Amino acid sequence: MSVFAAYSRYYDLLYRDKDYSGEARYVYELIRKHASGAKNVIEIGCGTGGHALELASLGLRVHGVDRSAGMLEAADAKLDTIEPETRARMRFTQGDARSVRLGEKADAVISLFHVMSYQSSNADLTASFATVREHLAPDGIFIFDCWYGPAVLVERPSVTIKRLEDIAVSITRIAEPTLNSAQNLVDVNYTVLVYDRKSGTVETLRETHRMRYLFRPEIELLLVANGMSLVTAYEWMTDRPPGEHSWAACFVARAA
Repeated sequence: MSVFAAYSRYYDLLYRDKDYSGEARYVYELIRKHASGAKNVIEIGCGTGGHALELASLGLRVHGVDRSAGMLEAADAKLDTIEPETRARMRFTQGDARSVRLGEKADAVISLFHVMSYQSSNADLTASFATVREHLAPDGIFIFDCWYGPAVLVERPSVTIKRLEDIAVSITRIAEPTLNSAQNLVDVNYTVLVYDRKSGTVETLRETHRMRYLFRPEIELLLVANGMSLVTAYEWMTDRPPGEHSWAACFVARAA
């Protein structure tokens, strides 16, 4: 099954505890620091629009792109629940990070929640970085987060179980990772058990999300090969440099 094919139906419930507001504010401050005049943003891998909505509420124009039709249906549905002024600054387009061409430039391109780690091969990463560069205005910036290699190898991925519920369903998600250190990959095998309160039935969903953990030197090479250069790197949601216990790292690059 393709990544997020079934998963997208329950995505917002599974991540309802995610701090979209705080994360968007963090990215917004990075944009203001490194591209103070930025007005428009393209988000590669926007999911159900959580970050896009928050950034638009902060005054940025946001064009979100995602390959999943299910994710975009949920994102579009949110447009009907927000103020017209904020809604006017948002739009969504279906497209693949590796190949989408929107015919427009942005002051900043962002890619959050480890979208770049989903680009598991060298070809996928190169194509995705080329997409970013194609959409950056002169001196534009690229902000993305990813799984950070040193931390993955030190802390090692482990089995996790997450339980959530609302008035309609009760969900148990089991994540069983398999590390392939020779290829810098982790296959996260998800089993999602969905109990429907009305019918009393249980649906079982299974998906494998292949994640690539990245290291600073390869990121620098990818950036240079695609007309960008690294500005700085942080441990996600802090102003500290990433280290051996920074599972998520954030990188800021600039169009050359």
